[in-house]
Amino acid sequence: MAVNTRILVINPGSTSTKIAIFQQEKVIFLKTIKHSQEVLGKFKRITDQFEHRKEVIYEELKNADIPLETIDAVIGRGGLVKPIGSGVYRVNDVMKKDLLECKRGEHASNLGGLIAADIAKLLPSAEAFIADPVVVDELDPLARYSGHPDFERNSIFHALNQKAIARSHANSIMKKYEDMNLIVAHLGGGITVGAHRKGRVVDVNQGLDGDGPFSPERSGSLPVGALLKAAFSGQYSYEEMYSMIVGKGGMMAYLGTNDAYLAEREAKDGDEKCREVLEAMAYQVAKEIGAMSTVLKGEVDAILITGGIANSKWFCNLVIERVYRIAPVHVYPGQDEMGALAENALLALNGDIEIKEYQ
Repeated sequence: MAVNTRILVINPGSTSTKIAIFQQEKVIFLKTIKHSQEVLGKFKRITDQFEHRKEVIYEELKNADIPLETIDAVIGRGGLVKPIGSGVYRVNDVMKKDLLECKRGEHASNLGGLIAADIAKLLPSAEAFIADPVVVDELDPLARYSGHPDFERNSIFHALNQKAIARSHANSIMKKYEDMNLIVAHLGGGITVGAHRKGRVVDVNQGLDGDGPFSPERSGSLPVGALLKAAFSGQYSYEEMYSMIVGKGGMMAYLGTNDAYLAEREAKDGDEKCREVLEAMAYQVAKEIGAMSTVLKGEVDAILITGGIANSKWFCNLVIERVYRIAPVHVYPGQDEMGALAENALLALNGDIEIKEYQ
């Protein structure tokens, strides 16, 4: 592989699309394209936004004087495909069909692979990939049990960032990710805590719609009996109940904001309600880390804390004071999804990791 490999990274979000050009590991172009609700509101389904978002990307690359023919690979944020193992996947026809049909849910990330494939087909030798989508599933059989056969636990978590941080930490201490036992806590709009055993996430809370700690906008696990009573009370529609769990749960329900930075500032200014809610959130994160330590039978090499909320030393310390006896704790603030995607593509192009086929 040439020393000046160029990779186009595409990461669609609900109201924006991030794009970047990496030359090897170095980012040489980065742009966050904002999409107005007025424009997006014209589309009935998220996948209907495909042509619009693609054309905007073309326009941004043209304005930046980046010729498409200089791109060696295109990698998109993985969407809600069927459960798959960790790794880099070629975007093939089977994957495109699943992303378009949205059988496992509609999410802006479904557009990542679709747009990547459409751009790659115009280039002389480039391929399109996705890497470590949120549906990465490496759960042990025992982790799938919920308590009733009709409700199997499944794996939806911040796989891309968790895996990238775990590999980066292992590299920093001259070890292989596949040789370590790690607990990784991603603290963002959603919170997921994964037990990484020798390179596989063998257990993780499904942080999308109701499992594990509450977060800035998600309820996490709720008392099931009380939830059922509310659902059948006749006071709420399905949509209203779901929004209590995703979007208007967690901090949003308690404090009326999903801004953890604002809530922390208010807590430090003397707002006891804000302080208690944040302490409760940290308490639940720590409790989940403790649970994952039992999954690894107490053999934990390190606990890694990452995500946007990891920028708060105050909040991290609330977690650390409860878990530091389990294993050394390392904090890696923020998340670099663009860099993680580019790294995966480069490893695949260089033959350092296998390019998998989606089936």
